[in-house]
Amino acid sequence: MRVNVLGGGPAGLYSAILLKKRFPDWRIDVYERNLADVTWGWGVVFSDETMSGFEEADKESHDTITRHFARWSSIDVFVKGGVIRSHGHGFVGIARKKLLQIFQARALELGVAIHFSSERLDVETLKAECDLLLACDGVRSVARSRWEDSFKPSFDPRKCRYIWLGTTKIFPAFTFSFRENEHGLFQIHAYPFDDKTSTMIVECDEASWRKAGLDQADEATSLAYCEALFAPELEGHKLLSNRSTWVQFATLKNERWFHENVALVGDSAHTAHFSIGSGTKLAMEDAIGLANAVERHPNDLRAALEAYEADRKPAAGRIQTAAQQSLEWFENVKRHHTLEPIQMVFSLMTRSRRITHANLRLRDPELVARADRWFEAKAGVSAGETPTPPMFTPYTLRSLTLPNRVVVSPMCMYSAVDGVPNDFHLAHLGSLAMGGAGLVMTEMTNVCAEGRITPGCTGIWSEAQRDAWKRIVDFVHGVGSGRSPAKIGLQLSHAGRKGSTRRLWEGPDQPLAEGNWPLIGPSPIPYDPKKGSQTPREMTRADMDEVRELFVKSTRLAHEAGFDLLELHMAHGYLLSSFLTPVSNQRTDAYGGSLENRLRFPLEVLDAVRAAWPSDKPLSVRISAVDWVPGGNESDDAVAIARALREHGADIVDVSTGQTSPEAKPVFGRSYQTPFSERIRNEVGVPTMAVGNVNDFDQVNSILLGGRADLVALGRPHLSDPHFTLHAAVAQGYAMPWPPQYFLGGPLPPPPKS
Repeated sequence: MRVNVLGGGPAGLYSAILLKKRFPDWRIDVYERNLADVTWGWGVVFSDETMSGFEEADKESHDTITRHFARWSSIDVFVKGGVIRSHGHGFVGIARKKLLQIFQARALELGVAIHFSSERLDVETLKAECDLLLACDGVRSVARSRWEDSFKPSFDPRKCRYIWLGTTKIFPAFTFSFRENEHGLFQIHAYPFDDKTSTMIVECDEASWRKAGLDQADEATSLAYCEALFAPELEGHKLLSNRSTWVQFATLKNERWFHENVALVGDSAHTAHFSIGSGTKLAMEDAIGLANAVERHPNDLRAALEAYEADRKPAAGRIQTAAQQSLEWFENVKRHHTLEPIQMVFSLMTRSRRITHANLRLRDPELVARADRWFEAKAGVSAGETPTPPMFTPYTLRSLTLPNRVVVSPMCMYSAVDGVPNDFHLAHLGSLAMGGAGLVMTEMTNVCAEGRITPGCTGIWSEAQRDAWKRIVDFVHGVGSGRSPAKIGLQLSHAGRKGSTRRLWEGPDQPLAEGNWPLIGPSPIPYDPKKGSQTPREMTRADMDEVRELFVKSTRLAHEAGFDLLELHMAHGYLLSSFLTPVSNQRTDAYGGSLENRLRFPLEVLDAVRAAWPSDKPLSVRISAVDWVPGGNESDDAVAIARALREHGADIVDVSTGQTSPEAKPVFGRSYQTPFSERIRNEVGVPTMAVGNVNDFDQVNSILLGGRADLVALGRPHLSDPHFTLHAAVAQGYAMPWPPQYFLGGPLPPPPKS
């Protein structure tokens, strides 16, 4: 077989090495437009974990590379006049030029032909004269552009500006530094790669870059500015340039990774932000994946390329997801810069969600203990022999103090009769209250019969319902975990256009087969026409007045039932939510159009509820921060909505997303909604509750300690384990008392008699 490789960077050379090693008789040609020793950039960084895979693929090049490594195991973060060091991280660095020289020598040794200074960019000819053409020519790939219709690339240009520099300063650790001046906030990413030089990337947002005049600066002026700004870190050393200019990072993805006999490898297939140092790693792992796939299918090129894409595309996608989360952390660094230094460092270390509280504690127990101590002191907890896990610190809203930060998320059970909760709800919520969570939330409870989602939904519009809820509330208050009984909150709502449907297990969002009731909404737009959803009647001003008073009546009944907290449900496409989003609110009067107008009626309800709810009791509001549909609410809208809610008396914002339209395409992942909570909390200055695919106590601790939320709500984990919080305490060695009736199953004796 004949293989042509377009591009002599790490992706192209390593691909050639691995294929030639497996198939010595193949003819492999590498075409590189530059001279042998010409390269851009400075150092390349890998983790110790990454290197083990390279050793297995080609021990000879691995061993040569390791002889030229700079090694370090710490991360230094300079912030607000101090530096915090984290230990336990294994990194290696090497000069990009040296890496290419090693690969060039190894390729030539194996019999690969390398053509330098090659301006041969006629990709049609290259493709025609070989069995396999590898497009390893980077983010601006000529080959990918030629067959763009097949590869279907997408570019996502990002917000920040950065410049890639070198310096004679040998940083002793992977170094992040944040410096603020009259122009804005700037940060560096720096690391050593040999005994004489380090890489130093300077990054800032667009506004800071322009205000500093760097949009007009030449190379020398940019270096001088950065040298002066980061003089304390450079300690008299100079910055070095290699055709260095200010650029914007772009995230590149491709729908397909091969076309006929052309395959994408490395940056032509994907990009990953430099803040997690994975660009060269991904390129080399692509090369390994390609060689393995071809080795498995040596006589069937299409099968080999299909296997390569099937293996590498999701693997690279996972790294890109982590890189995107890291990228967004740095794009929004001003938000994190408001945190205390130790919390900002923890947030930085856990920014991609691949490193968590527990994982970081394994690497650096001293740093995590320091952060935990800071968090417990902030929560007013007296220091004990060991730090209190963040999830077990108390939290106060108005006169309500929760014993810990774990919340049982509202989960509809569809088991009420005429809106009245029954023994099922007593057993369900009672078992959760005994499980140790600080706050147990009821399911979405409705203000009128026509405001229910299904006939099985609970309500609180009558005294009978109030009394049934009071029985449950009293039980919860009496059976909490040991000396720290749980609190209970009611989620109050009106289903709006999403009402009159079957129970979840009978078909989600499916209209009732019979017995439907009329629906109302801001506009006459059915929720899901494909499922035959009923068209709601557009609400009049009189309807709004009536609904507002229904909320007020239910609020008073909730207080009489003894609930500790009330939450207004303004999320997931129900009535108040449907006013907030342009997906369902297309009114042309004072209640539609601009966000200010769309907020008007939900805020009227909030004002009325806040006035009816006792002033010493907290009020929460759940929102869908984004709709996940084109033309719907975005993150900026969520910030504006949360700010308005805070100004109108909301004590905490419960931040969810989506479910406002069946056309939504959420970007799922671990704790995927938490970034919206983090933004609202730190930009608006309002407490938040995070929810959404949070599955274990490690995630809870990571969210809280990272300043991403003040409370964390979990739904499905509590369905599978009502005693989630008690078990989390045992797993972390935290002395949390169990209910006295259950002490034989717990780690501690029952509390002493009073």
